Amino acid sequence: MSRADRLESVVRDEGLDALLVTNLVNVRYLSGYTGTNGLCVIGDGLRTFLTDFRYVTQARHEVDGGFDRRQGRQDLLEDAAKSFPAGRVGFEDHHLTVRAHERLREFVPEGTELVPAGRLVERLRAVKEAEELARIREAARLADEVLRELVERGLPGRTERDVALELEDGMRARGSEPSFSSIVAGAANGALPHARPGDRVIADGELVVVDLGCVVDGYCSDCTRTFATGPLPDDAADVYNLVLETQVAALGEVRSGASCRGVDAFARERIEAAGQGERFGHGLGHGVGLEVHELPTLSRAAEGDLATGNVVTVEPGVYLPDRFGVRIEDLVVVADRGRDVISTFPKELQTVG
Repeated sequence: MSRADRLESVVRDEGLDALLVTNLVNVRYLSGYTGTNGLCVIGDGLRTFLTDFRYVTQARHEVDGGFDRRQGRQDLLEDAAKSFPAGRVGFEDHHLTVRAHERLREFVPEGTELVPAGRLVERLRAVKEAEELARIREAARLADEVLRELVERGLPGRTERDVALELEDGMRARGSEPSFSSIVAGAANGALPHARPGDRVIADGELVVVDLGCVVDGYCSDCTRTFATGPLPDDAADVYNLVLETQVAALGEVRSGASCRGVDAFARERIEAAGQGERFGHGLGHGVGLEVHELPTLSRAAEGDLATGNVVTVEPGVYLPDRFGVRIEDLVVVADRGRDVISTFPKELQTVG
């Protein structure tokens, strides 16, 4: 069964007659199209793909043959509306802007109702196929390679920005691209979960958080390690050990059928018991695939259970403002009887000179 066929089944179950897909990541997932202007309409026997004249040739090569490929104007909404069936047509209300929605309403034929549909495609994307898993595994392998190269070249005496650029050069030399802007954050900057590498020179005797990911054929990886650049204060070593022990223990909770919220709570309770609960403010993890942040999530607000084929991060962190931070993150494939950790770079504290 094709992805579009599976989506048709979901659309029907939601009481819809069709779904307008405008999120380009979702369009790619359904059709194979990688351009920057395109959309799909999926319904009962309905497989419409639309783009403008700039991408017609590209679409002919990329878009799955099950779609009726059509050329529209650069603003595709009016042409999309022409393919709507009578009845209830869902739209991606998390993606379509208010202005675009108002324009779309102008073109909807009589007898058709627009209905907010939420993240129906994202729900399908959360369970990966074998080919998708192979690409994610390769992206994780490349990230491991880049980290090994970083250890060989060292950290002290270099700026965070220079190290981050070197990481990304290493990805491109391997035929990949960064899945997000790499984070290299030493000392107090490491206490900023989304720190931006700057001109600060990494010194001896500090913790450095390194967060990076690669892309292979559109699929992402995500991995974080925290390094030492020399002997550390006792409390920094203690925090590292707490995060490491929590991360390893939380991996043991990842399995098909486990509550997403429950896995997060398991890790959070351990950090809270150590008196660091207020310093772990983000979720334990998130899905990874065509986007580096996607469903499912492992957090206090998460819904649902993990399923076989999910790919998630497990990344507890503790951040002491103005001093240092520690985060350790693995990429994990959820399996029927547990999990497969595909980030293989060592997690024990390494001193990088």
